[in-house]
Amino acid sequence: MTTTLITGGMVVSATGRALADVLIDGETIAAVLAPGSTLLGNDLKTSVDKVIDATGKYVVPGGIDAHTHMQMPFGGTEASDTFETGTRAAAWGGTTTIVDFAIQSYGERVEDGLAAWHEKAAGNCAIDYGFHQIIGDVNEASLKAIDGLLDEGVSSFKLFMAYPGVFLSDDGQILKAMQKSASTGLLTMMHAENGSAIDILAQQLIADGKTDPYYHGIARAWQMEEEATHRAIMLANVTGAPLYVVHVSAKQAVAQIATARDAGQNVYGETCPQYLYLSLEDNLGAPGFEGAKWVCSTPLRSKEEGHQQQMWQALRTNDIQMVSTDHCPFCMKDQKELGIGNFSKIPNGIGSVEHRMDLLYQGVVNGHITLERWVEITSTTPARMFGMYGKKGVIAPGADGDILIYNPNGHTSIGYEKTHHMNMDHSAWEGYEIDGHVDTVLSRGKVIVDDNAYVGTKGDGQYVRRGLSQYLI
Repeated sequence: MTTTLITGGMVVSATGRALADVLIDGETIAAVLAPGSTLLGNDLKTSVDKVIDATGKYVVPGGIDAHTHMQMPFGGTEASDTFETGTRAAAWGGTTTIVDFAIQSYGERVEDGLAAWHEKAAGNCAIDYGFHQIIGDVNEASLKAIDGLLDEGVSSFKLFMAYPGVFLSDDGQILKAMQKSASTGLLTMMHAENGSAIDILAQQLIADGKTDPYYHGIARAWQMEEEATHRAIMLANVTGAPLYVVHVSAKQAVAQIATARDAGQNVYGETCPQYLYLSLEDNLGAPGFEGAKWVCSTPLRSKEEGHQQQMWQALRTNDIQMVSTDHCPFCMKDQKELGIGNFSKIPNGIGSVEHRMDLLYQGVVNGHITLERWVEITSTTPARMFGMYGKKGVIAPGADGDILIYNPNGHTSIGYEKTHHMNMDHSAWEGYEIDGHVDTVLSRGKVIVDDNAYVGTKGDGQYVRRGLSQYLI
């Protein structure tokens, strides 16, 4: 097995930072050592197969993006990133693990949906991957199938309050599924929007000739998110289920989560980079059909109402625990353009898996979060929340050798012609400038990105069998 020594870097964890050397033996971290440590009186540098000089750089656990949708069917098309292209792009951005969503569609078996996603991903991923399970048809068979998910390494399942006729579960179905969550310990994930009301609002707007992408955000008003978030919390309260609310975008929804947490309830939330930086006015409201690039659900919120700043604050106060991407990319041509003349037909999704670590690091530079909090919300908490901590999310003996060497003195210009590796015909982050750079990425001890080159291979990634959440109170 190859031994690797990372020297001279500042090792940053969720709780602190220190100059240290990191020794990796094969796929696993063997030791975190004082700089210049020796082995039996010999310089360690002469005793290993490979030395990586990280002087002046941060050495942090590889990023974990716990919410992605590779090859996801949606709105008559499919997300444009395959597991091969999407995980390679993730690697470029310093992410070394993703957790994607296997889908049980209406009328299908849960077991068949999970098997289909294993088939899509196996042998194709550049980095490690796990699965959540979408329960799109809550019935007696799917409820029974939940009992066997943990045996498959799946410790969380997702329900929808949105998309009537596709994924939406009614309150009775949600109650039954949450009862399973409470009895098994599996984490219930919730897309919290009032889908039935949203569909009526969308129909009314379109009938009035308001068909541009901007009105996607108007139809999916913050009240629709706040109401559904509150309802999900109440159902979780009555069942005793742990609840994780995905892609929180409205400050009012944050307030609902914070209130439940202050009362001691196991309720958690994630937000995404788009809700920290992008807005209803500047992006969805771009001229013509341009705003379609930023159509996603939950939608971008108004900067005039202060949602973005509230999201940063919630990350500082831990009212929101982590940042994922909800990576679900679609090209403009032949995909987003399906919604010309009718915003409700625009496939919902933004591509961000490549840029999450950079965009959140810029939050450090801008004073929104600390360096340690950057590590916590992008790696350590996702590992704990979804049952991977110890192997993932930490630089410590016994952990996988998943490491990002980040250069705070580097610079990254995001753009389609500059740094783009996702399988899309545009960048949702065109023109963003980052005061830092991903220099080197290791996945289970193997260098897969180095010196502005991808040096990994298809199939480097392995399936991660997750345990129960390590974050619950």
